[in-house]
Amino acid sequence: MAGSESLCLAVFAPAGKEEGSGRSRDSVCSGSSCSKYFLFPSPFKKQGGGRPPAGAGHTPLAGPRCPREPGLSRRRAAQRGRRARPGMDRETRAFAESHFRRLRGRPAGAVGATAGRVDFIESPDSFSYADFFKGYLLPNVPCVFSSAFTERWGSRRRWVTPDGKPDFEHLLRNYGARRWPLLPQPHVTPCRDSSAEDVFTLPVYFSSDWLNEYWDALDVDDYRFIYMGPTGTWSPFHADIFRSFSWSVNICGRKKWFFFPPGQEEALRDCHGGLPYDVTSPALLDSRLYPMRKHCSPPLELTQEAGEMVFVPSGWHHQVHNLEDTISINHNWVNGCNLANMWHFLQQELRAVQQEVSEWRDTMPDWHHHCQVIMRSCSGINFEEFYHFLKIIAERRLLLLAKGMGPGTMEGGAGTGLGPQQAAFDVSRVTEVLASVVAHPDFQRLDTSVFSPQPEELLQQLEEVVATAASL
Repeated sequence: MAGSESLCLAVFAPAGKEEGSGRSRDSVCSGSSCSKYFLFPSPFKKQGGGRPPAGAGHTPLAGPRCPREPGLSRRRAAQRGRRARPGMDRETRAFAESHFRRLRGRPAGAVGATAGRVDFIESPDSFSYADFFKGYLLPNVPCVFSSAFTERWGSRRRWVTPDGKPDFEHLLRNYGARRWPLLPQPHVTPCRDSSAEDVFTLPVYFSSDWLNEYWDALDVDDYRFIYMGPTGTWSPFHADIFRSFSWSVNICGRKKWFFFPPGQEEALRDCHGGLPYDVTSPALLDSRLYPMRKHCSPPLELTQEAGEMVFVPSGWHHQVHNLEDTISINHNWVNGCNLANMWHFLQQELRAVQQEVSEWRDTMPDWHHHCQVIMRSCSGINFEEFYHFLKIIAERRLLLLAKGMGPGTMEGGAGTGLGPQQAAFDVSRVTEVLASVVAHPDFQRLDTSVFSPQPEELLQQLEEVVATAASL
């Protein structure tokens, strides 16, 4: 495993859903993904067990199975021989900044998602960082990378038996001394000595990872996980925390994914406004309970094989089933491409909290402060911490630009590989979102007297850098 990165092992305990409702047990925050990591007996067993058949008809929302591309697209074929390197070139930066000028601060949706298909990327030698950035990260659409991208990972050699099953003897021998409590909520424990086994190498396509860079700087926790689940377990319908991107690699085993582009989940809300717990449930056929379901398009479906890597875009709701005993390595990550999505999500979360406790607005002292406290307990972050997140990323990029560093010279595992073009792009994205944060009435209610620098001062500094970096 590269640098100072760490992994967490997620241990699961079964948990049920509300009887008769078919809905997930939402927190106060309407967009919360608190139940994301629970695993459950597979509903496919109700239909005879085993792997669900490909194609339409086996679930209420089933769509055509996503075919694998037989070869590379013309655009990717033209890039043969250009192995991906970390960092952004000038042309890609100009392309990205033009993209966000067109959005004008709006959160990214999904541009160019092809119905019923998810692109399959075959070879590391024919797929550059710019290819991924322009073709998938900016448009915010999923793709699958072949097992060739992970064939050198130590975990794929050491954690798997010759017949492709989890090697529990090896895992017990190397990690069995650790205690993994089973709790009714997701529990993760750092595995910071796992680098001894060369567990994985961070794919360069995901190297601009602000979320883990921030948490590494605080040295508290991170959003890197190992998930383990037996055949038939599954994670309920959800979107990833903070509307982050994520990537997921099957070290062994196979998974079935159901993807819904941003906005499609609204048609799946029940008559009470709740999202479904299980999009394969026959309950979704009840038009009285799910009156808008007929407006929802079939999901994108794909089967992820051992060694393959799935890119999960920002804000895409999904549900995942283990078709075999599976171990996977997963990261949640945020960067300049989905920063506006994260900020939009946090505003939604605060509004949801404020609505829930609105009846005490006139009688509760420091009502706005308590809303921020509740929001943080539900979502893991509030407006104050979001500002500090932006501040740390901004200061690190300003330092990089001031020193004129080249690729690979920035300290800190998550920042390694950033060059000046990437840093300049990052500064421009922080500047746009920070301007919106500073102008937000609820942020203006915070006591920022102890912030250093003051938010307005940091924003002014960033705006000056953006102006001078235009010619970089």
